[in-house]
Amino acid sequence: MTLWFAFALMTGAAIFAVLWPLGRRGTTPGGSDLAVYRDQLDEITRDRAAGLIGEAEAEAAKVEVSRRLIAAADAAEAQTDESGRSPLWRRRLTALAGLVLVPIGATALYMALGSPQMPGQPLAGRLQAVHQDRSIQSLIAQVEKHLERNPNDARGYEVVAPVYLRLGRFADAVNARRKLLQLAGETAERQADLGEALAAAGKGIVTVEAKTAFERALALDPNDLKAKFFIGVAAEQDGDRHKAAAIWTGMLKDAPAGAPWVPMVREALTRVGGTPPAMASAPAVPPITGAPGPSAADVAAAGGMSEKDRGDMVRDMVARLAGKLKEDGNDLAGWQRLLRAYMVLGERDKAQTAAADAKKALASDPDKLRQIGETIKSMGLEG
Repeated sequence: MTLWFAFALMTGAAIFAVLWPLGRRGTTPGGSDLAVYRDQLDEITRDRAAGLIGEAEAEAAKVEVSRRLIAAADAAEAQTDESGRSPLWRRRLTALAGLVLVPIGATALYMALGSPQMPGQPLAGRLQAVHQDRSIQSLIAQVEKHLERNPNDARGYEVVAPVYLRLGRFADAVNARRKLLQLAGETAERQADLGEALAAAGKGIVTVEAKTAFERALALDPNDLKAKFFIGVAAEQDGDRHKAAAIWTGMLKDAPAGAPWVPMVREALTRVGGTPPAMASAPAVPPITGAPGPSAADVAAAGGMSEKDRGDMVRDMVARLAGKLKEDGNDLAGWQRLLRAYMVLGERDKAQTAAADAKKALASDPDKLRQIGETIKSMGLEG
């Protein structure tokens, strides 16, 4: 209540300071002119008496000043309204109306549109709104400038590394992961993250360096899920499908209910011909014996290729797989592999097209249609 009273006093003082001059009595312009002209007439009389001017000049000057005096008197009289009241009355009425109506109007407007009971918006919320208006690229540029000035800020590398990975800047992600390990020390999670970035930089191939990072992560934490999964991928790419199936089956058996990574592991297990534990009663999906894919020799050869040659090799295998599925669209595991390959290559449009083709091709088999639907959902390709 005291605060509202103080606000009222401040508002009243401000309005009073602005409107007070309107209520003051001032000398009208006409009245001022009349006094000047009367002084001029008296001065002409004094000059004539002193002999400073002649009779003719004095009379001519009196006539001119008298004419101006009469005009000034008429103007002063015109400033008084028909009721005989001076313009001062109008100004005082305006001041009084402003003094009363302005606070009342402002208070009514605030009570209608404002909310005095509403708490202030926290600084964090306002900063978040500002940040949302800025592009990801500008934020990355800001972090990069910060890291140029503070090259030993481990937290900065930890923040920017996953963003690099999501944007497809795999070489930058690898460098950031390595820098983080150097500055913050080794953990299973950091080693697994480095391996993931290396695999992404290798177009989905788990290189020797990536596999070493995953093995180091498992040595630090045998239960690291990311490292386990990619060790299975490495086994698959080496041609050891039994080892890959064993790894992924173990992950599914130990998976907590509702784990978000389960669909991806189920898909991988199905791809190598394994049977997910929850589907033990269903027939196992046969391995993709005829589907094009990297053999152990292909992986070894890819290790010595340039980045461009390795990418061309991967795209050639994907194209052959897509051609085979056009001929035989009943191959569930082949569709799953094709979708994953497109996502690894960053060709999301082709992945969405392939997802629609897979649904059409498998529409006659409800079980396969359900499984491909789960795969599509896990990859975020719905719609």
